[in-house]
Amino acid sequence: MDSVTSAISTSDATTGLTFRDATDADADALVALIQSAYRGDSSRAGWTTEADILEGQRIDSEGVLEAMRAPGGRLLAVAREGEIIACCQLEHHGDHAYFGMFAVSPGLQGGGIGKAVIAAAERTARATWGVSEMQMTVISVRDDLIAWYERRGYRRTGRMSPFPYGDERVGIPIRDDLQFELLVKPLV
Repeated sequence: MDSVTSAISTSDATTGLTFRDATDADADALVALIQSAYRGDSSRAGWTTEADILEGQRIDSEGVLEAMRAPGGRLLAVAREGEIIACCQLEHHGDHAYFGMFAVSPGLQGGGIGKAVIAAAERTARATWGVSEMQMTVISVRDDLIAWYERRGYRRTGRMSPFPYGDERVGIPIRDDLQFELLVKPLV
């Protein structure tokens, strides 16, 4: 096992979570997880739902595979007893890493898994790439989600980027005021 793999292939004894790089064989399970955490009625079992602002798919298998294979990127699968229950994407960009595609199974949200995943992602980015900052984009109207990230040490930058209206691969907007805000956290 190389140093990159060993940095994430560890189990957290307190929660029984195993972190590993996702493989092509995980693609369908990851699509189902991400979709269930954000879209449709199943997403309402958790607090991260986007069902009131977006319809349609959140991602497809092609998008998951692209994230896995991206140069300087990795998609982490988080399992408990062999079942993938959470995931996140990391991308290396010079002095910072980008955190995205974060999902926790809706029925398990609110139990500390998300905190464990984001902490592991931050440790992995520091250990693997030596980055000094983590960045992410969040839909700016998601005040509850932004507040959760702020409690984890992220800060709003006020830097906005447009939502990809018309690209049904990322959903069908119900509102016309969607945009992404950049959040950042120093990793020191």
